[in-house]
Amino acid sequence: MDFQLNDEQRLFRDTLRAFVDKEIVPVAREWEQSGRYPTEIVEGMKQLGLFGLAVPEEFGGLGADTVSFALAFEEISRGWMGIAGILGSHSVSCFMLARHGTEEQKARYLPDLATGTRRTGIALTEPGAGTDLQGIRTTARRDGDSYVVDGTKMWITNARHADPLPVLVKTDPSASPAHKGMSILLIEADSPGFEVTQDIGKLGYKGTESCEVVLTDVRVPESQLLGGVEGRGLQQALSSLETGRINIAARSVGIAQRAYDESLNYARERTAFGQAIGEFQAVQLRLAEIAIRLQSARLMTYWAASRMDDGVRMDTESGMAKIFASEQALACATDAMRIHGGYGYSTEFEVERLYRDAPLMSIGEGTNDVLRGVVAKALLGGKATIR
Repeated sequence: MDFQLNDEQRLFRDTLRAFVDKEIVPVAREWEQSGRYPTEIVEGMKQLGLFGLAVPEEFGGLGADTVSFALAFEEISRGWMGIAGILGSHSVSCFMLARHGTEEQKARYLPDLATGTRRTGIALTEPGAGTDLQGIRTTARRDGDSYVVDGTKMWITNARHADPLPVLVKTDPSASPAHKGMSILLIEADSPGFEVTQDIGKLGYKGTESCEVVLTDVRVPESQLLGGVEGRGLQQALSSLETGRINIAARSVGIAQRAYDESLNYARERTAFGQAIGEFQAVQLRLAEIAIRLQSARLMTYWAASRMDDGVRMDTESGMAKIFASEQALACATDAMRIHGGYGYSTEFEVERLYRDAPLMSIGEGTNDVLRGVVAKALLGGKATIR
């Protein structure tokens, strides 16, 4: 049993850490508060090849192992979680295309996606359907050698930059069960009738856009059907969300790490009653709790990632890591705010952003309550074992 990163992973982490400390940490608070899009940071991520994390090497990507994939999201989220969102949706989509796309689709899109020349996301959620994806209403009606798509998607990260945007649709709305009539279409941004109608205001998760996308009689060639076969869209999406949950778990670890870093420094530097507040037992207990939660979340996230690298089905493991790490991130952010006292509530300090960013981690890529049900069913059905 080895709890250490290998040399390649350690070098990758150190390179990312240096990039985050130089390019993200100094500007994150100012840019987040002003609503400025992080164009320069995106360009830096392109130069590091990070848009190719989930793209196989044969198409010009990094073909990163899943532990390295997690390291990327942990380090970037330590600097600014919203930036990780730009890379997260793109990577989930690339993974899905690499795993399920036709050879023609992969050859057409993956090389440019690997460099960030093209960017992408994934359009699953709708105004009336989030975790319950079988309840979507967006339809794709066959018309000759094309599909005609109508519907609305919500909370779509990278919507203003995605080209193509994979969109989950119902190609057979009458199918029972519903998932047998669901497919994914790769819709290009310049398609007539494809419109990004608004950016949705958010408590946190700033730096990347979250948008409403309206599709009105959008004509999509049949060659854009992911995998070339109808009725596999939900399975294609869900298999890709396994990596998405590793991504969210790792982002949570990054938030918790920053909460720890800020709290430790503040406890050493802030004085009260003639001594550093780190000398008070109440502060010590909170700081220790943050450290314990952080390291526990990190180990569970790396465990789930390593299981995926072993080539086993790991929907249970990724769900467990996502649930646990996301809840530790919120607990760590809350304790960090308490250690900072009134300053923790001030926009002049980093911890208030952590407190706003952390709650999303328990919602994104499947809510924690729903995922608990998924884990329990796997255990009861014998598909997963804990021993």
